[in-house]
Amino acid sequence: MPSNYRNFRKNVPWLILFLEAVFIILFYFLFSDDSASRSSISYAAFQDVNHMVIFGFGFSLMFLRRYGFSSTGFNLLIIVLGVQCSILIESSLVVLLHRENEGGLKRITKAVVSMTAVVISTGAVLGKTNPVQLILMTIVEIIVFHMSRWINNTFLQVLYMMHVHLFGAYFGLAVSSRFSEPSPRSEKNASTLKSDLLSMLGTLFLWVFWPSFNSVLAANKRKAIYNTYFALAVSAVTAFVSSVLTTKDGKFRMAHIRSAVLAGGVAVGYAAHSIEYPWIAMILGLLASVITILGSYCLQQCLNPALKVHDSSGVHFTFGLPGVLGALAQVVLFVIKNWTNLPSLGYLVTIHVGAFCLTISVALITGFITGLILNLKLFKTIPVSKYFEDQFYWEFPHLAVGF
Repeated sequence: MPSNYRNFRKNVPWLILFLEAVFIILFYFLFSDDSASRSSISYAAFQDVNHMVIFGFGFSLMFLRRYGFSSTGFNLLIIVLGVQCSILIESSLVVLLHRENEGGLKRITKAVVSMTAVVISTGAVLGKTNPVQLILMTIVEIIVFHMSRWINNTFLQVLYMMHVHLFGAYFGLAVSSRFSEPSPRSEKNASTLKSDLLSMLGTLFLWVFWPSFNSVLAANKRKAIYNTYFALAVSAVTAFVSSVLTTKDGKFRMAHIRSAVLAGGVAVGYAAHSIEYPWIAMILGLLASVITILGSYCLQQCLNPALKVHDSSGVHFTFGLPGVLGALAQVVLFVIKNWTNLPSLGYLVTIHVGAFCLTISVALITGFITGLILNLKLFKTIPVSKYFEDQFYWEFPHLAVGF
């Protein structure tokens, strides 16, 4: 079946080749690997994070019945382009701000972690954007994310990399608000037994590798690993319990399990390296899982229809709400740990609260503007009737429509 996307061959390949040519030229001038510097990151840790982003997110987004090829294929495309762009931004900052040159492995790892924000954002617009729009959104978002992180690091002295969940979720929601909502009766905006199973496979990849994700850039890797595991374990248990209690027929719902089992890892990411007792991480995992499942009801039935926002894969209650919980929990733990230092405590709390509020604000504003740009006629927005359709871009050997 030939592609129905107008000028698909004339736009997408040449845009990708142009970007790759620019990246190669910039790498020649900007990138240098200081092999003498001893990296705190092992290849095994980098491999875990890379597996998580490529396999985990790629398969977890395969729940749509006719969008399996695009979910995994476009995920790989934007990651490999975005990682190169992220490394170039870091290298530019090293040159412009005269920072210490980090080892190449650490820079690649930070780039892969940063790309998690973009992958989360694509979940909100899954099936509604064409490849050109996805590529442009990736480049814009990774630049803005680095800008937001640089502001937090430089002016607020807040070094948390885990703002990646918050930024990705709210940037994606803001972009999605500029796209038309699909019909609630659309058969394509649904899952099948096979697509649910593949999506659950991706969720299991994410669950297994999340401790590596939270610990790879942490100062105390040992604490980050076991606190993340305990939070994930409790959130998984709570997900099964909450799913049974909230469904009409008293059975497990796969959509609940896919989203809520990861909530503990998202929420504990901010403070995983500093939590002293595992029971704190476990409580955080429990609360995150409950908030995710309850939030899926409230947001889908109340907030999203009122704001005219269609969240394709539920990134708001999977990553956004647990991210907010984790940021607030980190502030509470910081207050408890430093309550004896009352003169400066209020100022420090304001700084930490301001950091994640700034992250959300920048994500919403820039995401809204990006959504407006992507809907210009120049980028040939997909009509609503063609949402969630693999055959728009992929060649099928038979007449089957995919997953």
